Amino acid sequence: MANEIAQPGTRRTGAKRRLRAVTRKLRELGSIGSALASTGHPYMAHIVPMRRCNLACTYCNEYDDVSKPVDIEEMERRIDHLGRLGTSVITISGGEPLLHPELDRVIARIRKTGAIAGMITNGYLLMPDRIERLNRAGLDHMQISIDNVMPDEVSKKSLKVLDAKLKMLAEHAEFHVNINSVVGGGIAHPEDAYTISQRALGLGFSSTIGIIHDGSGQLKPLGGEEREVWDRVRKLTRRSYSRFNQFQEAIANGKPNDWRCRAGSRYLYICEQGLVHYCSQQRGYPGVPLAEYKTADVKREFLTEKGCAPNCTISCVHQVSYIDHWRAPQGPNSNSGLAVGGQGHGVTEQGAGLVQIQ
Repeated sequence: MANEIAQPGTRRTGAKRRLRAVTRKLRELGSIGSALASTGHPYMAHIVPMRRCNLACTYCNEYDDVSKPVDIEEMERRIDHLGRLGTSVITISGGEPLLHPELDRVIARIRKTGAIAGMITNGYLLMPDRIERLNRAGLDHMQISIDNVMPDEVSKKSLKVLDAKLKMLAEHAEFHVNINSVVGGGIAHPEDAYTISQRALGLGFSSTIGIIHDGSGQLKPLGGEEREVWDRVRKLTRRSYSRFNQFQEAIANGKPNDWRCRAGSRYLYICEQGLVHYCSQQRGYPGVPLAEYKTADVKREFLTEKGCAPNCTISCVHQVSYIDHWRAPQGPNSNSGLAVGGQGHGVTEQGAGLVQIQ
């Protein structure tokens, strides 16, 4: 009898998830249509409310263990400025966003602007009640990066540690969940990426695989075993997003890409100080407070050639820029402080080149 009572509740939960998924997809399609119609607004922004992290992965250059959370009123002002610019997708990054005590308000403010709300997290702090709060706040997307099956000295983001969190998400999350695995950059057991992707798909999540550079920030071709694993993961399902990831092939072979990077325009990175940067690995330019960033800045950077673009591994910038790959050739901007060939010395979830599979 108890089972008979529980089953309708399960159906209601499933129906609610499906309804949210359909609504989310329609909003996403609308955002793409708006981006195709006009180039004068950002499509995606990553915003950092918390630089501190509860982990210390050796390849990452985007965290510390001392920073305080950005004041919630200031975060809301910054999100409103992104809304003023017409930003379609706002993704909360870090550090570890779940350490911010007012994260639910951050998410709710993003949704209030009409933007799609995403978050990148290591997942350690997830519990059923925390997931339900994220549901209520209106989170649309979550990405968790899992680097290995067993924790090691490079990364504690392991399937062994996080599998219980993944089960919680499968049971409670009403938002889309993506699990990212990685190869390259000195990852000790590249075959782990295949195991992680299988587990993600088995739980009903989407999965991505990222190619990361090494600790010196250099892009290197995948080795034989790494390339084999990368190919196997991409073939796990036919429903891949490879048409938006042609740049991956060149990255895997250690070759440059010829493309038009729209960082500073279609894509913005907002650090904890509230400054606009090209991306997580090119912090320093434009370096303008978000409150002062104008549509004119967006239009200028849309047409500005980026010297670091050929060897870039930042997937989100590649994918966002793909919207406009067919239009508006770029030229140099004499005001740019970006060094040609400049490259960061680490990578996080948004810094890897991703191939998404569902």
